[in-house]
Amino acid sequence: MPRRQGYALLIALLAGTAVLAVAAVLGTTLFTGPRAAPLPPAETHAAARNPVAPANAGGNWVATWTTAPVGAEPGAANGFPGSTIRNVVHTSVGGNAARITLSNLFGTVPLLVDQATVNGRPVTFDGAATVTIAAGGRVVSDPVTVPVAPDSDLRVDFRTPRPSGPATYHPNTHQTSSLTDSRTTWSTTKWRYLTAVDVRNEAAPGTVVVIGDSLTAGSGSTNDANSRWTDVLADRLGGRYGVANAGIAGNRLLTDGSAGQAGLVRFERDVLSVAGARTVIVALGINDVQQAPQEPDAGRIVAGLRTLADQARARGLTVVGATLTPFEGFPTWTPERDAVRLAVNERIRSGSIFDAYVDFDEAVRDPAAPNRVLAAYDSGDHLHFNDAGYRALGERVDPTSLERARTPASDEL
Repeated sequence: MPRRQGYALLIALLAGTAVLAVAAVLGTTLFTGPRAAPLPPAETHAAARNPVAPANAGGNWVATWTTAPVGAEPGAANGFPGSTIRNVVHTSVGGNAARITLSNLFGTVPLLVDQATVNGRPVTFDGAATVTIAAGGRVVSDPVTVPVAPDSDLRVDFRTPRPSGPATYHPNTHQTSSLTDSRTTWSTTKWRYLTAVDVRNEAAPGTVVVIGDSLTAGSGSTNDANSRWTDVLADRLGGRYGVANAGIAGNRLLTDGSAGQAGLVRFERDVLSVAGARTVIVALGINDVQQAPQEPDAGRIVAGLRTLADQARARGLTVVGATLTPFEGFPTWTPERDAVRLAVNERIRSGSIFDAYVDFDEAVRDPAAPNRVLAAYDSGDHLHFNDAGYRALGERVDPTSLERARTPASDEL
């Protein structure tokens, strides 16, 4: 995916101005150690403690890519015995070594992996080439000395020699991976078992972690173009910070469903436990408004968003909220449901929930019909966006507004 060098230069200039203003108020810098680079859109004070993959264990480890496990893969009750699974992922930040996280969250029996590689380099687990992951568990590999470039595709291959299902997976990835069995190699747009790739990078202060739904997962975007709004944000950060995408198509804030566990349930695992997490962006709630059973009480959605914000602040993280985008023309739209969306947005914009907000609603709505998505951004269903729409979201993340979120009051949290 082409870099947006012009944006990076503009952001650096804007961020530099904001840093001088904030430093004058706080009497301190907003950087880690001797770094003198301006703060990109989503930095915070301290990395979250990761019980699975600590950010500072044996070096400065930050997530360059993540995905959220969604459920047990239909039709894969026995896993993929004798098959080699290749997950292709797109990095945000580079490093001089990597490690992977494999999840058997939705498995009912132990998962055996008898060989694994990252870009062809062998992976070990506690020094062994094989690893067994308990049902419901996950494991982090040993570091692999392999150069990882920012903004590039990375191959993570591993073999599962025996039945070990059901398979834990993430569908609708908008990325082409593959599965090789005894007969042939199949292309797929599913990620299986792999949930994180961390890199060792002594310069990167951390990772921006985004929890969201299909609009974060990239539904409607072009496969293999890496045009999700989080990819656009990663380009703007120029490989200096990691960006971790924990979006699940169809996901809701308050209730579990076929599209994974509720945001309130998975927040600890999919966001707070990400290596090097420094800032959280919350982009959830529209499915609570429009999916059956619909949530008619905006106050309940606001309370759920506030719970996530409080949990993030308790880990020393800056937390940013995204307003809910229009969906008039989608089959579930009604004036009453849109009123709930607008009420949630009013509370987000009030500043009473998050440290800052990103106005996705304003970025993509039609000025002539503000309850609708602008036609130039509409994927065709009036809810999801095309590549241009996701670019508008990614470019909406404003460095100066995020800098202003760093007030003395937030420092005390």
